[in-house]
Amino acid sequence: MITRDYYEILGVGKTATGEEIKKSYRRIAMQYHPDKNPGNKQAEDKFKEAAEAYEVLSDAQKREIYDRFGHEGLNRTGFHGFNGFEDIFSSFGDIFEDVFGFGRQQGRRHARRTVRAGADLRYDLNISFLDAAFGLTTTIDLEKLHPCSECEGSGAAPGTSPSVCPTCHGRGQVMQSSGFFAISSTCPHCHGNGKFITSPCPKCHGMGKEQKRKTVELKIPAGVETGSRLRLRGEGEAGDPGAPSGDLYVFISVEEHDFFVRSEDDIVCRLPISFVQAALGATVEVPTLKDTEKIKIPRGTQTGQIFRLKGKGVPHLQGYGRGDQIIEIFVETPRDLTKKQEALLREFEKSTS
Repeated sequence: MITRDYYEILGVGKTATGEEIKKSYRRIAMQYHPDKNPGNKQAEDKFKEAAEAYEVLSDAQKREIYDRFGHEGLNRTGFHGFNGFEDIFSSFGDIFEDVFGFGRQQGRRHARRTVRAGADLRYDLNISFLDAAFGLTTTIDLEKLHPCSECEGSGAAPGTSPSVCPTCHGRGQVMQSSGFFAISSTCPHCHGNGKFITSPCPKCHGMGKEQKRKTVELKIPAGVETGSRLRLRGEGEAGDPGAPSGDLYVFISVEEHDFFVRSEDDIVCRLPISFVQAALGATVEVPTLKDTEKIKIPRGTQTGQIFRLKGKGVPHLQGYGRGDQIIEIFVETPRDLTKKQEALLREFEKSTS
């Protein structure tokens, strides 16, 4: 058993968190790893003492005993460190796997099986300008993968069950030795499932999934615009047994309107008025998203003058309230004047000279 201070070995303070202790141990263990320092006895000793320090300080009960009674207290509990490299890799092989994606074969008791979640799906939806402004509930039809109704997603023929994969023995991974290390990779026989189907389901041919149509209800909130994206969790394709389905992403595209143009949450429109209305003033009706609204045009209104109807725009998607309706005036010049109208205008022109 090593008698140096464990905190000093790992280079951490006595108030260090578990994550700080693990990070420090991982750095030291990688630095003095025997495979990086072949034949270096000093590096081997540092590697062993770092492992022993981590064994104590990463265990809340052992750490408390060590903090109170030191090495003597640990001796009384029967703790005597590690016997050799095999004990270290058996206990902490995952530390090296976290960093490099592999660990020592003797220390890997169980390989992880690969369980794949279902694929995400995309659906492009066109909606009208008014539907975007007010929101709507609609449905869409999708063709997607569902768990097979015949085998309930197992992939095996009814009355049978998948067998343990003979290649990886149910681990889902195989090991390939390379010097001191063994590199882990997905089993090519079962593709990481750990099981092998000897009698495939006749309906899905062992896939465990079948293509089916489904009607999905969409609730589109008021205020969406082109580029808005809705996410429906679990409405994507089915995953492997025990794995979640993917998600459905609905991308919104809003059609143009004949009268309104959107500017963030405001709506903009151009309102034509006559020369007489502009000169003398008038009260006119303006279309809004819901109905019409009367506005007063003052005398002498010019083309380009702006009027604003508060709260008549699009609802704020991320909050309360609505934008405004912005009305831009343009004065129409009369065409095809009668002789009488032309004479009156000329007389008007003389009177203003």
